[in-house]
Amino acid sequence: MPRRRLLGTLLAALLLAPAACTGGGGGGDGTGPAPSGDVPGDIVVASGRDVTGQNGVRRRLIDAWNERQEKAGHEFRARLVELPGSADEQRGQLLGALQSGSSAYDVVNLDVTWVPEFAAAGLVRPLPGALVDDPDVIGPVAGTARWDGRVYAVPFNSDVGLLYYRRDHLERAGLTRTELDGFGTWRTLENLIDVLDEQDDIPGYEKGWTTQLAAYEGRTVNAVEAFASAAGGITLTDEEGRYTATVEELTRGIAELRRRTATPYTLPDAAQSDEAASLADFADGRTTFLRHWPWVYRTLHRTFPAGRLGVTALPGRAVLGGQNLAVAAGSRRAGKAAELIEFLTGKESERCLLDAGFAATRVSAYTDDRLRCPADVAGTPSATPSGERSDRMPRDGADRPAYARTVLLPALRRAAHRPRTPLYGAFTQTLTARLGPLFGTDPPDDATLARTLDAALRRVLPG
Repeated sequence: MPRRRLLGTLLAALLLAPAACTGGGGGGDGTGPAPSGDVPGDIVVASGRDVTGQNGVRRRLIDAWNERQEKAGHEFRARLVELPGSADEQRGQLLGALQSGSSAYDVVNLDVTWVPEFAAAGLVRPLPGALVDDPDVIGPVAGTARWDGRVYAVPFNSDVGLLYYRRDHLERAGLTRTELDGFGTWRTLENLIDVLDEQDDIPGYEKGWTTQLAAYEGRTVNAVEAFASAAGGITLTDEEGRYTATVEELTRGIAELRRRTATPYTLPDAAQSDEAASLADFADGRTTFLRHWPWVYRTLHRTFPAGRLGVTALPGRAVLGGQNLAVAAGSRRAGKAAELIEFLTGKESERCLLDAGFAATRVSAYTDDRLRCPADVAGTPSATPSGERSDRMPRDGADRPAYARTVLLPALRRAAHRPRTPLYGAFTQTLTARLGPLFGTDPPDDATLARTLDAALRRVLPG
């Protein structure tokens, strides 16, 4: 039996039973026979905003799948619904819809931190393990798809913290080397900032670096990165979501976070900054270094002159982000929905996501020079009369973003997970709130703050 037909049979058998076991695998386009029991109609995909634009790559991938369905004579069509609001608001909308038993959504695009919560609550279906048990899927990224020994989602697009920098600032500081290939320690970055602070002819410059420390998920991400980079590499929970940290470990982690956000090096506005504010401060030249996500690589290249922007790995460990696709438990088209997920997360689709500015989840997107985004998804890029792309994003010889193979892929392979727990919402709210005094006018010492944080985390997480 051909592999694609075999996979379709496995998907149907597994997904039409709510308590299916795992198996199968894939990369097909879902043009085989429709799984028996699926109700013809729209497969509704609920997702947050696509950062690649109004007619972004996610929508173009869905359109390409629909064209294949139409050519195969199928009665199924996929439809993307973008949820409004912040990530927390989107999570609330999805929880409300799925907990009500509504079949309005067939596929849900979940932040990687939400997968344990939705899986433990029975809101999404188990999926064939082979969709994730593939050496082509980046190791730490594949780990976000499981909960309690089963696969409940498939990595769609990933994310990881990176360090952006302005070469024009480094040149004005008299540095002959403006291509930074990665930092071994935070001290290296501090030394560079010390040099920059001695200059008085960098227009608009105020402090060395900025990040996202406002009272939301950005503060949690920065804290987890500091904890993971501290001596011994501090993790807060085990694989089952149980709290495992000690006061002594928290003290070391808080000390690392305090050092990273210290006044001599950090733009004061960082304490109130989110992704948009920190990006604007960096673009305006108020700071030389910026911790941010891969999608801003393309965004910044739209406005920065050629050769002015650089990007490298963060010192220490960076946090893994991203979104995973899951089949809603109440879907009446679960088999076909899983075939859609297989297409959206296949090798060619992941190459399309990488080309558009996302972090792909598959190694092949970064390393296989023969792999290309299909023309019906890539479209015709807008170009200047000289033939240059309008986004001006540097690309390598295989037309990938120039930093993808040398910076982005290694960062993803080394990335640290945030705590994986069905109680992640309570965890991140607690961590964000308890670390707030660190960024106030009279912060407590590390040990005092650690004891307060430890007591609070013990109240909200099993231990």
